[in-house]
Amino acid sequence: MGTDTSFPRVAVLGAGSWGTALAALACAQSDTLLWARDPAVVQAINDTTRHPRHLTDIDLPPSLQATSSLDDALAHVCAPSDCPGLVILGVPVSGLDDICLKLQIYLQDRPRATDLAVVWTCKGFQPDTGQLPHEIASRRLAGLRGIGLGVLSGPSFANEVARGFPVALTLASDQAWVAAAGTAALHGPNARIYSSTDIIGVEVGGAMKNIMAIACGISDGLGLGDNARAALITRGLAEIQRLGLALGGQQETFAGLTGMGDLVLTATGALSRNRQVGLAIAQGQSLEQVLATGMTAEGVRCARAALALGRSKGVELPVTDAVCQVLFHGLAPSQAVKTLLSRDSRPESGDSR
Repeated sequence: MGTDTSFPRVAVLGAGSWGTALAALACAQSDTLLWARDPAVVQAINDTTRHPRHLTDIDLPPSLQATSSLDDALAHVCAPSDCPGLVILGVPVSGLDDICLKLQIYLQDRPRATDLAVVWTCKGFQPDTGQLPHEIASRRLAGLRGIGLGVLSGPSFANEVARGFPVALTLASDQAWVAAAGTAALHGPNARIYSSTDIIGVEVGGAMKNIMAIACGISDGLGLGDNARAALITRGLAEIQRLGLALGGQQETFAGLTGMGDLVLTATGALSRNRQVGLAIAQGQSLEQVLATGMTAEGVRCARAALALGRSKGVELPVTDAVCQVLFHGLAPSQAVKTLLSRDSRPESGDSR
């Protein structure tokens, strides 16, 4: 399998904010088809170049086409080509197994003239099992001939990517041709794509930063100041790294785009839904009230799974524990802060707590 850098055909499965933004990015140089479940969404994108539900004030590229037929989207990337096709799974962790099953059913009995790189973008742990996305995807797809797997992650808000603002992302895979296909499709004037082989580290960083962003939102909502936010980001990164190393990640990953970079953006950015959850909780809203507004955040969904993983690996996660106590057990945000501050002093480097 080669590393041809000609532009691949691209299918983006999932027309939420991030899937739509990535489709807009890819179609600047690659023949891209966006799949949405709802025919009304497809018609609106094709007829008006506007998404009717997400990124509604942004004009999408006229070259971007959408379809509600999953078979058509996959046939688009499986057509004969000089380079591998690229499938981007723009679904949340909760929808990853279902879309991978659909892919498995489509691909397992169909001969293909083109190898296929399958890349997911979701960030989080599967709440019931604690699985990372690569474990979910591999169970369905790893045994299929000509299929390569990878994860695309990094500090990125969909709104800014869809508007053509600069972004840097990391594509991690243990197969070089998968990273090459993703780079060929996405790397361009507005996007710099870096490659990595550390799938676990990239995924842990993407999952855990959402929990830390909730903590920073709580701190900001309580008016604790910039010093407290800086401390939470720094100690939060140490917590992410401890769990990531215990699960098999590589230390240098956590100083990069999918570690420090993504954490800083999500913990401080005004567009961060996880930070907004923390702000609302600190201002007196219950979790039920926050979720009733329609605000969803992966940090809420995966916090308990992260804490359970830490305990299973003997890794202490004090910030994650505090967030769980506030979200699910009624601990007052101010008391959670006091609990964190009352922890014993210890050396900053080399600690496991």
